Amino acid sequence: MAITAAQVNELRKKTGAGMMDCKKALTEADGDFEKAIEILRKKGASVAVKRAEKVANEGIVLTKVSDDKTKGTIVEINCETDFVAKSEDFVKFANETLDGIYSTNPSSVEDLLEKNPSVKTALSEVMGKVGEKINITRFAIENASNGLIVDYVHPGAKLGVLVKFDNADTVKDELSVLGKDLAMQVAAMNPLFIHRDEVSQETINKEIEIYKEVSRKEKKPEQMLEKIANGKLKKFFQENCFLEQSFIKDNTKTVKDLIEDLNSKHRTDIKIVLFHRFHLGDEKK
Repeated sequence: MAITAAQVNELRKKTGAGMMDCKKALTEADGDFEKAIEILRKKGASVAVKRAEKVANEGIVLTKVSDDKTKGTIVEINCETDFVAKSEDFVKFANETLDGIYSTNPSSVEDLLEKNPSVKTALSEVMGKVGEKINITRFAIENASNGLIVDYVHPGAKLGVLVKFDNADTVKDELSVLGKDLAMQVAAMNPLFIHRDEVSQETINKEIEIYKEVSRKEKKPEQMLEKIANGKLKKFFQENCFLEQSFIKDNTKTVKDLIEDLNSKHRTDIKIVLFHRFHLGDEKK
């Protein structure tokens, strides 16, 4: 297929690789962006060798958690410019939308607008007022009857996080403090999984293949490739699995260490069940 300049430019922005490298990779991948990124990684041409971030749209990410921390909601609402994202009208609409999601538990954006006619009306009104297209892009609602939900919104409201813990009802106060730090960790370190068991064998095989190919291009001995790849795979787990990440406030401990310390102290069985990380324009979850 014919590769356009726009496609090449988008891949360049995502990976940091050169224009010609991007064009060749897209041509080889027949226009498939994910395959093209993999090709660039194998050639060592991509600056963003771990994962490519999508170009962020403007807008806002908001969260709401109940007083007893057993229910939480996170929403991303997009607009076209940062000027509108900071406007009173847009922020008011975003908060009304968050409240509507929290109170009616819709299953989708369409369901939200059906259950909340006032949100649908407000959406039309605010678009007419600011003169930009506005999208209620995505949201998540979580409940934790015997657990805890903690939120964090990074200054500027372009990045928000919800973290859900189970078996936490007896240590809520202490876990709320640690939970806030762990929500900040998700925001800062962008884990892809909670633990390595969630990583598919397909992903592991792909990573190993990439590590071996890069090592070959670096003229490493063939008999050393497996060992090198396994070492890099261990680092992949440490960087991308939440429980194996070094804690941002004390790199002598991992997130798993912190949870185990709390469990040992209180004889509990606290578990990190899930997290949502909404970053403007990034819908990989």
